[in-house]
Amino acid sequence: MSTPYSNFPPCIVFGVDLQIGLYIIRELGQAGIRVIGIASNPNDIGLRSRWLTEGHVIQQPHSEALLELLRTLGNIHGRCPLIATSEAHLLWLAQCPTSELGLIHPVLPSATALQAVINKEQTLELATKVGIKIPYTWQPISLADIDDRVEKFPTPAVLKWKNPHIARSMLEKFQLSTLKSEHVATTSDLRNVLLRYLDLGQWPMVQEYCPGYGLGQFFFIKNHHTVRRFQHMRLAEWPPEGGYSTVCTGLSLNKHADLQERSIALLNLIDWEGVAMVEYRYDPLTNRSWLMEINGRFWGSFPLASQSGASFALLTYLDAIGEKLPKLPPVKSNLRARMVFTELKRLWRICIQPDRITDPAFERKPLAEIARFFSDFFRRNVRYYVWSWRDPLPFLQDLFNMFWNRLK
Repeated sequence: MSTPYSNFPPCIVFGVDLQIGLYIIRELGQAGIRVIGIASNPNDIGLRSRWLTEGHVIQQPHSEALLELLRTLGNIHGRCPLIATSEAHLLWLAQCPTSELGLIHPVLPSATALQAVINKEQTLELATKVGIKIPYTWQPISLADIDDRVEKFPTPAVLKWKNPHIARSMLEKFQLSTLKSEHVATTSDLRNVLLRYLDLGQWPMVQEYCPGYGLGQFFFIKNHHTVRRFQHMRLAEWPPEGGYSTVCTGLSLNKHADLQERSIALLNLIDWEGVAMVEYRYDPLTNRSWLMEINGRFWGSFPLASQSGASFALLTYLDAIGEKLPKLPPVKSNLRARMVFTELKRLWRICIQPDRITDPAFERKPLAEIARFFSDFFRRNVRYYVWSWRDPLPFLQDLFNMFWNRLK
């Protein structure tokens, strides 16, 4: 079927292993745009989408083999944009000389803007300049600093690395696992976790515990103008004490209006261009919000925004090729999206392994969780992170991958 975009250049999506890349493919493909997917594994779910024009597998994604593929695609298709789905991909592309990419031009923020959102310490510092509340934060610098301050820091607390990408390579050398965040309940727990990194000589940031639920605000910014916005609240996360969204629901843009403007002010202060997520912890009991981080890329719950008509992928593509951005209808704010397989892990943890939940303030409601899990299958406003009647093969591939990984 011909669409206004049928004769436009194709879009390359780099990273199609998760629902993020899958829904970029679906959104662009359904608009009539040809989509080329680059995967690191032949079993990546995005390769099974009916909306993918062609797929390529490069098992070493940050390599000369990938650069050679990009140059070849440029020679075949001409100048076309590339959307990367992870910060690791963005950082690698930002370091690649333009001459190495041929006619392919990746969608990238400026180097200073990218650094500002990846370095969490810098993000928090900038947030205070626009009146955004941040968690009380301590960055340990030495054993003496730990001995001096650990008893004074309020618990429970949460630990996270200020730059996870740099931390990951250091931690691997010392055979230490990289956690997005880690909860501690007591001062003794906090000390023990910090001492784990003594040989490394580097420590994660320590932040006060912020009650409430995850609130995500999403924007497409062009020349300091907000072209599109969307927001959601998290109903469930994995792990249960806080991590990434497994169930989320859209929110009316009339809610948290002042916080939206502060989020936009922060992105403009960073000189951000393109799509971004500003993530908060929101406590409905006190009506307070604390900034957690900025994701300067497409985010894990992007399927909800896409199915709500936010069209962030389409806007990103059209802006990248220099086309005028279209006027879009209002986004839907009544949809819910879920990641069923991860929900099952969450239910197992809550019902069978509650001792492994590290947040002492987490309130377990097993019966309510089970009831919501099953009732969501019958709600007409519920959508899915992977499953689609119109595009079922990625779900079947995801199911195969899950069982195959358990057998290995």
